[in-house]
Amino acid sequence: MSLVLALDFGTGGVRAGVYDVARRAIVGRAEAPYATTHPQRGWAEQDPAEWWSALAPAVRGALAEADRNDIAGVCVAATSSTVVACRRDGTPLRPAILWMDCRAAAESQATEQVSHPVLDYSGGGDAVEWLVPKAMWLARHEPETWRAAEVVCEAVDLINFRLTGRWAGSRLNATCKWNYDPRAGRFPPELFDAFAVPDLLAKLPGAIVPVGAAVERMRPEVAALLGIAGTPLVAQGGIDAHMGVFGAGTVAPGGMLMIGGTSVVHLTHAARRPEVGGIWGPYPDALVDGLWLIEGGQVSAGAILTWLTDKIFGLDEAGAAALMAEAATAEVGATGLVTLDYWMGNRTPYRDPDLRGAILGLSLWHDRATLYRSAVEAIALGSANVVAGLIAGGIPVDRFVLAGGICRNPAWVRATVDAIGLPVRIVSDDNLSLVGGAVSAATALGLFPDLETASTACAAPGALVEPDAASHARYAGMLSLYREATETVAPIAHRLARASR
Repeated sequence: MSLVLALDFGTGGVRAGVYDVARRAIVGRAEAPYATTHPQRGWAEQDPAEWWSALAPAVRGALAEADRNDIAGVCVAATSSTVVACRRDGTPLRPAILWMDCRAAAESQATEQVSHPVLDYSGGGDAVEWLVPKAMWLARHEPETWRAAEVVCEAVDLINFRLTGRWAGSRLNATCKWNYDPRAGRFPPELFDAFAVPDLLAKLPGAIVPVGAAVERMRPEVAALLGIAGTPLVAQGGIDAHMGVFGAGTVAPGGMLMIGGTSVVHLTHAARRPEVGGIWGPYPDALVDGLWLIEGGQVSAGAILTWLTDKIFGLDEAGAAALMAEAATAEVGATGLVTLDYWMGNRTPYRDPDLRGAILGLSLWHDRATLYRSAVEAIALGSANVVAGLIAGGIPVDRFVLAGGICRNPAWVRATVDAIGLPVRIVSDDNLSLVGGAVSAATALGLFPDLETASTACAAPGALVEPDAASHARYAGMLSLYREATETVAPIAHRLARASR
């Protein structure tokens, strides 16, 4: 059998893809939505029960399109740091705290006051989005929930448990988001003591399993529910964007994957540990053995554009498409505006959850198109700022892949390529996480000797786009102004963020 099933639990819903390893192609796919709620400013939550109820229709739809159900392996990817507090049997005690939730800003800042070698992997502290600060927030603000929680985990762990009956954390998530030391093969209890959550260690999934290794066989009753014949092997997955590295074929050093959607993530590997600031990592052995994983990103990206078209302008789908097309024809830097893309803080290179969005230079002649165009350029400049910092820090990038929802927005694609100033392979199919899940499942089944070989064989094709030299020169000048504006606005943004809390 050469069919594997990849699952991607994203922000808006779950996608299921049946991948034929022999044909190197997804042969069936479907998705099902679930909701996000925002009970307070800066908060974002989901009901884990909705993840599970969405799973069966998505899987059955993908199997129906493939017209087969003889699945040999399964792999789950999910949004990173979507945190669940639950009982040992998987029953959630409260809504899951979504990855974009920034309620744990104070706890995140507290982690930066602690000195420990494992924190060097994350630049000296934990981001507001990550599991550990969110666990610290729960222990402080919801002590009854914290005491009752027998397991604190991420979405991928809960889904894998419900599929197999085994609690097994992903080494990828644990290394990047939980302060796990993969070289020592342990969590540092003294660090959790310093963070005032000494009992967190006992609440985390006990086993830590690397990507591409087996978790357990799927439970027969779950396979029947999903319409799958037999009991396929469930392989370990992890963070959805990071799993996309396998789908992009950018595992080897020099390759960078940028996934643009609600947020943006930049992922690359180094053969040796680099000394560069303003990033998350470098993480040893997180995604694959023997390489250092480096992560950059922007918390708000496509979410800003949707905020403009939907909430501010009140446009329907056709109106948003027309605005996008108009913005694509605008000359670079002609809006007379400087927009800062920090609607939900900054992930890299400033690592500042209290930065806030700004639009500078407004006058009465500005309209929807100029506001939208300036936002597109701001997001592109944010990406260029991350990439420029990595390259300046000695991290080479000679193969650049762009994927995700960004590929449906020509203005955003063009702005990003020109702002970065490097040739970019555009993968218009936004299923790289599904292909990455297929790579993991196929490797766990022994169909490939290792993850990198599987990735090279299965990487999705794309079209190469070259930057425009004149446009890149204009973006280089705009980047300097973008950085200056960030430095100038930051103190005011910090005061406003504190006041809003």
